[in-house]
Amino acid sequence: MTKSPHSQAAPPDITVTNMTKRFGSLVALDEVSIHFKPGTVHALLGENGAGKSTLVKCMMGYYHADAGSISVDGTERRISNTRDAHRFGLGMVYQHFTLVPSMSVAENLVLGEEGLPAIINWKKKLSALEAFLDTMPFRLELDRTAASLAAGEKQKLEILKQLYLGSRFLILDEPTSVLTPDEADEVLGLMRQMADEDRISILLITHKLREVEAYASDVSVLRHGHLAGQGKVSAKSEASLIRWMIGRENVSKPAARKETKVVRTVLEVEGLTVNNDKGTVAVDQASLSVSSGEIVGIAGVSGNGQSEFVETLAGQRREEAGDIRVQGYPYSRTRAEMMDWHIHLLPEEPLNNGCVREMTVAENLAFRNFDREPNCRAGIFIDRGAIHRQARRLIERFNIKTQGPDARIETLSGGNIQRTVLARELSDNVRLLIVQNPCFGLDLKAVAEIRNRIIDARNKGAAVLLFSEDLDEILELSDRIAVIFEGKLVYETLASEADVHTIGRHMASHA
Repeated sequence: MTKSPHSQAAPPDITVTNMTKRFGSLVALDEVSIHFKPGTVHALLGENGAGKSTLVKCMMGYYHADAGSISVDGTERRISNTRDAHRFGLGMVYQHFTLVPSMSVAENLVLGEEGLPAIINWKKKLSALEAFLDTMPFRLELDRTAASLAAGEKQKLEILKQLYLGSRFLILDEPTSVLTPDEADEVLGLMRQMADEDRISILLITHKLREVEAYASDVSVLRHGHLAGQGKVSAKSEASLIRWMIGRENVSKPAARKETKVVRTVLEVEGLTVNNDKGTVAVDQASLSVSSGEIVGIAGVSGNGQSEFVETLAGQRREEAGDIRVQGYPYSRTRAEMMDWHIHLLPEEPLNNGCVREMTVAENLAFRNFDREPNCRAGIFIDRGAIHRQARRLIERFNIKTQGPDARIETLSGGNIQRTVLARELSDNVRLLIVQNPCFGLDLKAVAEIRNRIIDARNKGAAVLLFSEDLDEILELSDRIAVIFEGKLVYETLASEADVHTIGRHMASHA
């Protein structure tokens, strides 16, 4: 008999014992044992590549462990696929939304229900959904489309979908990465409340130590596939958690922010209007300026025109209206202008948008200057020896972990791809640096290093325009902060006077 899709069973007691997973010679998970107690929020920390994703994919049946076991309520279970995981009460809310935008809240809720008939009695189904929502600490209007929901509401719908399908052990993968601070606190607060009421258990995967300290009761830390430490959050300091994660008690300190002697306007944008791929307005009459020696941070939830804005400045998308000037001159976004005016870009998802994945590290590092001395002789002959020597210097200077200059860039980790693009873009005299989500998905060491290099460019007099969906990053790096909402720049403040909740409200709604 199939379990009711919204049964109120108690959360399961989950134990992972000596779980091991290998990919060829790489041991991604090495005899990891963790007990997830019912009715708790258990945080899982670790740098990129530490084994977090491998562990939860083994638990959910995406991967089959090479050794070890998982027990549910004291009984060892074989979980071969996600259907098995759901049968034992395990569900996962992914970092990126999996909703069908054109479907209603009700349709998204029932989409994964087992045994769904070809013809649905919607009157009966909507009544059942309303009864289910009455048991939840938050609710949504069932007739609204997923596309009409704000980011926080979409995250709630993802959670409601798992609870409706009977999941009582929820794996939340970076659940606040696209939320405003207020939305993040609301969602995690409600999850903690349900756990305290012994209705669910939460496995929280996050890079944000503040969230661990505020909402988790227990914590486990993975490093290089091993369990580096675990215990009660209340008994652990932030320094001890960092030491478990990276092997020492602190990461690089933020670079000191220096006063700049000469302040001049480098980038001016007036009335910029840009359409998205569907032909609708993505950037709506945006105006801003960035001066030398300052970082202007643009905060916003994903999908509010940031990508189209950056693509326009990079010459990848045409504007519908507006003017762009660099150092007082019209800027047509040609490669020659970028070279002559020392304009540099660190795009979002650099492997897809700033590199050629099939080419080598050395070749990717030479994109800006392969046709200039000393990499090119007489303006015609490319000197591959010079390109290799340049690559070796930059690999050492920027601490890029690679098998060598001839390794294909797609073989590098995310953090090292980011370092490679930074090395290419920051190794020259930079006057204007345009950056989008530079640290998304990276671990603490890589984040600290990349942010310090951005501040260093600013300290040397570069004008920096930073687009980021991470408000902590905006607050840490910026001199001035603006908020983008539905393509409009709706709010601006000095970073020294910024209020996180005011910024968050403008990120969520300009009303």
